[in-house]
Amino acid sequence: MEIKRITLPPLAGPGDVTTFYSFESGSARSTALSTMALLLAGRQNATVPVLMIDFDTAAPGLHHYFERPGERPGLLEYFQACRDHLRLFGRGAAARDDAALARQVLEAVDWEPFVERVDQSRPLYLMRAGRFDDSYGERADQFDWDGLFEACPALFRCFADYMAQRFAHVLVDARSGRSAAVSICTTLLPRRLVAVFTPNQGSLDGLSGVVTRAIDYRCSHEDEQRPLLVYPLPSSIDSADVQRRLLWRRGDPQRALAGYQSVIEQLLRQCYGVARISLDSYFDEIQLQQIHAVAGGEALAAGAERDCDRFSPARTFSTLLDWMSGNYFPWQSHAEVRLCAAISAARERLGRGITTALSLPLAHDLYQLGLLYRGNGRVDDAIACFEESTSLRQRLLGDEHADTRATRALLAVLLRQQGRTAEARLLQELLVDDCARLLGTDHPDTLAARAALAATLAHAGEFARALGLHEQIIEASERVLGCGHLHTLDRLAGQAQTLARHGEFSRARMVYERVLEGRERLLGSEHEDSLRCAQQLAALLLELGDLGNARKLQEGVAGARERNAGPDHPATMQARELLAEIMAAQSDLGGVRAMLELLAKSRERCLGADHPDTITSQTRLASTLSEQGDLDAARRLQQKLVDVHEQVHGSDDTHTRDINMALASTPSRQGHGVDARKLADSVQQGGVRRSGILDAPDSGDSLGHKLAQLQELIDQRCEREARALADSLRKIVLRRNVPALLRLRGVALIKQVYQRNNDKDALLAFAQDEVSALQQALTDAVGGRPVSVR
Repeated sequence: MEIKRITLPPLAGPGDVTTFYSFESGSARSTALSTMALLLAGRQNATVPVLMIDFDTAAPGLHHYFERPGERPGLLEYFQACRDHLRLFGRGAAARDDAALARQVLEAVDWEPFVERVDQSRPLYLMRAGRFDDSYGERADQFDWDGLFEACPALFRCFADYMAQRFAHVLVDARSGRSAAVSICTTLLPRRLVAVFTPNQGSLDGLSGVVTRAIDYRCSHEDEQRPLLVYPLPSSIDSADVQRRLLWRRGDPQRALAGYQSVIEQLLRQCYGVARISLDSYFDEIQLQQIHAVAGGEALAAGAERDCDRFSPARTFSTLLDWMSGNYFPWQSHAEVRLCAAISAARERLGRGITTALSLPLAHDLYQLGLLYRGNGRVDDAIACFEESTSLRQRLLGDEHADTRATRALLAVLLRQQGRTAEARLLQELLVDDCARLLGTDHPDTLAARAALAATLAHAGEFARALGLHEQIIEASERVLGCGHLHTLDRLAGQAQTLARHGEFSRARMVYERVLEGRERLLGSEHEDSLRCAQQLAALLLELGDLGNARKLQEGVAGARERNAGPDHPATMQARELLAEIMAAQSDLGGVRAMLELLAKSRERCLGADHPDTITSQTRLASTLSEQGDLDAARRLQQKLVDVHEQVHGSDDTHTRDINMALASTPSRQGHGVDARKLADSVQQGGVRRSGILDAPDSGDSLGHKLAQLQELIDQRCEREARALADSLRKIVLRRNVPALLRLRGVALIKQVYQRNNDKDALLAFAQDEVSALQQALTDAVGGRPVSVR
């Protein structure tokens, strides 16, 4: 039979290969692939060529979705032909170059007879599993995929590249379970992997194993070091049973039940080496409901575009394409993905010179993306967005336009947070002048700009000018808006922060109490602004030694954070950490232990066992357990920390030895002095004695003055000088006689220097120094000497 030649629309660049895999539930996997193939082929006025490959030779089914007869050859026959040509070409000189041999074979085997068009309204094509004649089952069962790989390991990688040069999207339907064919589909072929799973532990375990092996293989084999983006797709979700659906996704920490979201977040953290991952936004959008069409593998794809309301599976697949089309990570929020896609499209159109009118929507999207990054703590990314948005708005709207002023105001605040105080101050002074000239000195925007300038002045150490400016702002705000207005309370909160930074703790306390009372009255006690103010006041009370009121206030904050945000939210962990420090100052080791146990579990779930914050929490917990006399628990936890440290940093690392020394002290206290001495001797043999750093005397200048010098060096970007000063101050700021708020400032500045240097080892070392300081403070507290632990 003569095969009609295939004519494809031209491609601007190589296409993408995506594998769809499921440990079980093959019908959901094939339904997802066929529906997404139809959606992709309909894009750009139906000019995007898409190829589907049915690699599930054990249970082929893609051809059923498009009602194609079974007489054509397909994947099995194609690779049988490749195997035959390998035997022929393998005797020649090309066999010495694996990739060259693979390309020679692929050029020799005409792919077109094995591919058919399955939709006449769009360029959608299928390479079926094979010709379904009487011998198909025997041929499929006997085909040696392992042998084909061993004969030419580059064949499958080159096949993926070869087809991606002809099709914009190549979608591979992998078989379920584990086999050589599964490894080919998940490890060798794709750039993206859609991992379908169902609500049971076996499905999750199978998926985790396949994903881990695929990424490990690519990392460990030089020829295969290519990116692999993994997109999990939960299927068979019972939307009617809300309680069960939430339990399966979120789990139940009280019953030690892990939901699928936390399991997959942990999997992706380990595979990609990313410290903090949240799939909240992704799984809010991507859940495949349990419906008859998906479970039965019916031809859902046929009406995909017409069935795109919020209850349809096609809506889920279309949203998943938002992430996949731009190769975004699943932990990027849907809002970020859409904004990035819009920004990328606008830049492309502007690059072709269509119209400068696109610049205003582009500036707006950049502003919104900057706000999103700011909320996620990605300050550098937010600054880049605000800088570009400001530039566009200044050129199109002018410096005096309200939108330009709003972007400049946010940019200045972020520059200050990053230590670029001089740049922030210049922007804010210009902004104050513009607002006063355009709106008047008492306009709320002018007052807000002056308040931001006052905060920057305080950050630079100009407290007299900053406090004077605060007084003027508050007087104007009370006169124009009233004493109880939210904006007035915001101005007062800024004054309280400056007073606390300056060391005027009693005045700061009175102002904070006024702000807290006003916000609770207007917003409620569990509003974000109220909780933030309450925590700031609790930290101040800790510094003043009013431990009872500090604890009562912070217990309310921690409880509200857990109720509203959950036990693993960063704000909840921060609240618990401060509460633990207040309890330590009260010598309540039982309370400290309870808080640190919660912190350690949360951080291990969210960040992984080897993250510096997790190690810090667990080291603090081990110290507390030891001081409480629970030496067995302390020893187990210390041994766990030693194992993690040795795995990540090696046995000769300084802090690995420090933890080993702490571990050595535990058997000594348990009465096993010989074991303790042996362990201590082995630790001492592995390192060099250090001296003179902890006890280095102060040069005579005040610590506050030195921190001001450090801030100036950071602002001026004197990296080498800032690093030297930070290193000299790292022990001093942790001394027990240093006021808590001054210690907080010093710790933040030193960490900022190390982060700028991208020195993760220094960050971890400094965190361990904090732990050592806390351990000594706890020892003193047990001995009856009250200390401030911060």
